[in-house]
Amino acid sequence: MTTLIAIVGLGILSLIFEIFDFRKAIIPATIIGLLAILGLTVSEFNSPQNYYNNMIVVSKFSVAFSSLFIVLTIFLIALSHNFYDNHQSKLSDYISIKIFLLAGAVAMVSFGNLAMFFLGIEILSISLYILAASNRVNIKSNEAGMKYFLMGSFASGVILFGICMIYGAMGSFDVIEISEGSLSAELPIWFPIGMILLTIGMLFKIAAVPFHFWAPDVYEGSPALTTALMSTLAKVVAIATLYKLISALNLIPSLENQDLLASFNLVVVIVSIASMTVGNIMALRQVNVKRMLAFSGISHAGFMLMTVLSIANSAGSLLYYTSAYALSGIAAFSVILYVCKNRENEDLVNFHGLGKTNPLLAAILTASLLSMAGIPIFAGFFAKLVLFSQTIQAGYLVVVIFAVINSIISVGYYFKLILAMYTKEPNETRSAKPFLIYAVAVVSILLNIIIGLFPSLVLDLLA
Repeated sequence: MTTLIAIVGLGILSLIFEIFDFRKAIIPATIIGLLAILGLTVSEFNSPQNYYNNMIVVSKFSVAFSSLFIVLTIFLIALSHNFYDNHQSKLSDYISIKIFLLAGAVAMVSFGNLAMFFLGIEILSISLYILAASNRVNIKSNEAGMKYFLMGSFASGVILFGICMIYGAMGSFDVIEISEGSLSAELPIWFPIGMILLTIGMLFKIAAVPFHFWAPDVYEGSPALTTALMSTLAKVVAIATLYKLISALNLIPSLENQDLLASFNLVVVIVSIASMTVGNIMALRQVNVKRMLAFSGISHAGFMLMTVLSIANSAGSLLYYTSAYALSGIAAFSVILYVCKNRENEDLVNFHGLGKTNPLLAAILTASLLSMAGIPIFAGFFAKLVLFSQTIQAGYLVVVIFAVINSIISVGYYFKLILAMYTKEPNETRSAKPFLIYAVAVVSILLNIIIGLFPSLVLDLLA
């Protein structure tokens, strides 16, 4: 609860800075504040406590993921300095919305009550709707905001209806009471129906097939920094929340009483395989880099869903995979922001010859793409290795076979971008070297390599 209060206080502080015209201090003060909140959050790791009648529950799971969200937000805030340099009068608005979004993200993984869960998901979603449509003079940004708002509102309605079903079955929004009641021999049929609706709503939020259709258009139309936020922070929040919902509400044990477990796992297997395959095949055809990474994100959502098949012991591997994916995504988007600044689009042609004009950023983008593809020494390889071994132990070899095939397919479109950087002639040379973009790109890819070389640093946190 202290983390949530501190985050909201920091968001209000950034707005107050605007009132007193301290715009130059907004980003440094926000980053320092987030680092302090990160320290506060980490200090709660070994002291699980409940707050306010279980509305917020502090656990190792919530603290670990909240810390990851704060780190990602620090990177995104740092990138804002160069991205919004032409919109200084609105800087405090953009920064405060991102901070309030973080508050919603923390609430989503710390909930002990379904009312708090829904409050968190709405805070996060509304912030994303605003950011997607924040470039008002761009018709694509307006379209992205409207599309995301309509589709997201529909998904939120499905989630809310699922919560109502669960309340009707259990007579409570409290997660502990629901999980205890779910083990009852005479479980009302409304409970599994409610959980199915909740799962469908969350599958939309992580852009898993067949609920993925909004993602490519929204990612392409949104401002590049908003796309970076959606593909890293928002996706990680959604998959972590889905994992917590299924484990905290005891869906798996309750389905054993209903003989629905096999059907549920079959659906997860189909959605996981479909997400990996559709995402990768569609990514092969893309020439817009943001759209390519949107389909790549759909594919990675399929990989992340594999953790649901061995939910009893896969919290550590989910944290590791999301950390590896998010850090490589932040590094990739740092380079995209640099290359495509003041350009009309993010097409592949903009990256021609980057290896000659800016070898450092080209190397960082190459490293982040190799990590997403699952190449050693990067964390993406070890994340997939751990995930595959757990899925095989759970008895789902067919999913791992499809995952390996899709990992090979993904190399095709990642290398299309890498080859464009190193084999094509450059379009132009840029002399400006923005410090914060370089710093975020270097630090994020170094963190990716470090957790790749020492996976136990992350895996053991939730062991």
